[in-house]
Parts: sequence; structure tokens; C-alpha cells
Amino acid sequence: MRDMAMADRCRGVLLGLAAGDRNGGPTELAVRLAESLAERIAFDGDDVLARYLAWWREGAFDTGPVAALVLEQVVCGVPVDKAVAQADRELDGQTAGCNPAHRAGPLAMAAFLDDAIVGDCAVREAALTHAHPLAGDVAAAVVVLCRALVRGYGWGAALRFAAADRLAATIRALRPADSPKSLARGGFAPDVLQAAVYFVTANVSFDAALAASLTFAGPANYCPVLVGSIGGARWGASAIHDQHLAHCRDRARIDAAAARLAASGHR
Repeated sequence: MRDMAMADRCRGVLLGLAAGDRNGGPTELAVRLAESLAERIAFDGDDVLARYLAWWREGAFDTGPVAALVLEQVVCGVPVDKAVAQADRELDGQTAGCNPAHRAGPLAMAAFLDDAIVGDCAVREAALTHAHPLAGDVAAAVVVLCRALVRGYGWGAALRFAAADRLAATIRALRPADSPKSLARGGFAPDVLQAAVYFVTANVSFDAALAASLTFAGPANYCPVLVGSIGGARWGASAIHDQHLAHCRDRARIDAAAARLAASGHR
């Protein structure tokens, strides 16, 4: 029964992410990351980037402005490290966006990645597109938080694990806010994490947390994606009703990717 509950929470990370993502881009990236992990049985940054580039060539959407600048340059032959640096310069250093945190959830699902390295893998994955250290740091916090929840730790303990060795802005974002009035709706990674932590803290079910985050976010596709992945890790795939996934473009592919990583065996 314990293994079944862990597998349910593991699947919940990706299914929850997809439920919260109403534009589709974060889900597309996360599924490609999940498929790379499942096939390589490791985090292989080159393979992940190749999959992102393949999607870019197919007509990618909703990648976020930072990733779009980077992928466009890499497709044209610019080395990825130079493309990341160039994008950071073009955007005046404003590359601390939430896209890496949005797509990173599958790292928490991959049981073959030791707990001690999943955060570092998230930082490395974020660096494929985002130069700002906060982008990777927040992604790492999300992955460690989801991993702890999948393992069965309580909400408070999971937040403490996620805050360990993180940057000051990330640590502040992991402290639940007292009121939604203090939350920001933009895509700055610490703000998105703070809002997600608030809604998962303030509600007692996946349904309630996701609904509240969607109302808060309006048309912005920021906070609900993280509420979905974190809430899925907390309450499990069994709490995510089909209605929450009706908007998904390729539900079968999402289900398959989630099942493969869940089968990697959390114990």
C-alpha cells in the first residue's frame, strides 16, 4: 500500500503540472524531460536540450521569452552556453523566470536520481536556457519539495527540506504568506513559488488549491502550474479528476510519461 501511495503521488507531479498549465508549453517541455529521464535512466542535459530543440523546430509555443531566445539561437548553430549568455544580455539580466521551475517536476519523479542530487540536476537543467541563478534555485526548491512530498513527508517538513541551502529569495518564497494580497502575479520565479506555496498551504485539497490559484492568476499561466505539480505531489494523481486534464493536447502521452517515471520505484 505504501508503494502504491508513493506511485500515486509521483504520477501526481506530472498530471498536476498538466492540470495547472492552461497554455500547454510547460507541459510539453516537462513531458520531454520526463521521456528523456525514463529512456536514459539519468539526467542527460544534452539529450534534454535535443528534445527541446526538436520541439522548437516543430513549432513550439508558450516556451517563455528566455527559452525562446536561447532555442532560436541554438537552432541557428550558436553553442548553448553562448546562446544563454546572449539571451541574458539581451534581456538585461532579467532571466529569473519561472519556466525552469514549471518544467522541472519530472526530476522529482525519477527515483533513480538520488535525493542528494535532484536539486543539482534542477539547477543544471535550468541552465540549459536561463542564466540567472534564481531560475535554477527556485527550480531546485520545487523539485526537492515535490520529492519530499512523494516520499511521504508532511507539508511542513517538505518545505524545510526545500529551503535547505537555497538562496535568500527562494527561502523567503517558501515561507507561506499570511494573505493573498501580498502575492505577485508576474513570472519572476520567487514570486511564482511564493504564490504556489500559499495556495497549497491554504487549501485542503487539490481541487480547492488549483481553483483558487486559477482565480488569482487570471490569464497568467504562472502560479497554477506550480500549484499543480506541488499539489499533485502532496495529494496524488488520484485527487486529480479528469475534468482538470480535459484541456491537455496529448493526454495519453502525459499519462505514459507519468507512469514510466512512477515505475522507477520510490521506496
